[in-house]
Amino acid sequence: MIDFREKKGFICDMDGVIYHGNMLLPGVKEFLKWLVNEKKEYLFLTNNSGCTPKELNQKLLRMGLEVSEEHFYTSALATAAFLKEQAPGCSAYVIGEAGLFNALYDAGITMNDVNPDYVIVGEGKSYSLDTLTKASNLVLKGAKLIGANSDVSGPIEHGIAPACKALTAPIEMATGVQAYFCGKPNPLMMRTGLNILGCHSNEAVMVGDRMDTDVISGMESGMATVLVLSGVTSLKSIEKYAYRPSLILNGVGEIVTYHSKQNKLKEVV
Repeated sequence: MIDFREKKGFICDMDGVIYHGNMLLPGVKEFLKWLVNEKKEYLFLTNNSGCTPKELNQKLLRMGLEVSEEHFYTSALATAAFLKEQAPGCSAYVIGEAGLFNALYDAGITMNDVNPDYVIVGEGKSYSLDTLTKASNLVLKGAKLIGANSDVSGPIEHGIAPACKALTAPIEMATGVQAYFCGKPNPLMMRTGLNILGCHSNEAVMVGDRMDTDVISGMESGMATVLVLSGVTSLKSIEKYAYRPSLILNGVGEIVTYHSKQNKLKEVV
């Protein structure tokens, strides 16, 4: 049970929660309107490293939602922040898209395909046997292996797409080196999200569609958790996990309905 009236901030996943690919999910517009009307702080915290906050802003705008850039934080930004703290001015060989490259450039990390300090893997159409071979050999030469996030797959309009951990796995297998993943459920990303919201963990709710990244990251950070069944998780698949979300709903639109019922119950009492 969650008393949404007492919660000040909401951290929400995007893929499988807000949209599938380019298709907006039911109840999202009502949920976003509710967040604004109830004066809740909110942050879209996505493990997808491919898009910049500006691109995510434009994507939602095309779907009829106006959300400013400061409401987005991505695994690409988390990866860049981690490397800026760990190894300022380092270089990297990167497999990914604009969101990851831009975040790394802004953090002062240079691109290097000869003798980089790091090999960084995110989602991207540039992934190929050639980039995989290049990355593997650079790791064997001493480059440290970083994954933007540990998602194995992500929902799209008509199924799933392999995500970062699945793309990093061949490099791990070929080299025997384990990657360090910067996105959810890494607590560094969750603490940053809470800092952006200006909320303590017991004042915030994590909303996501994955048990292995969203729910566990919220739970281990001390947050209430909402699992929505609009993404990759089914009721049956929840049973294999030793932990449970605070609340299971079909989609984010049901948060609005749940809150209304709480208010009515309060009036009766």
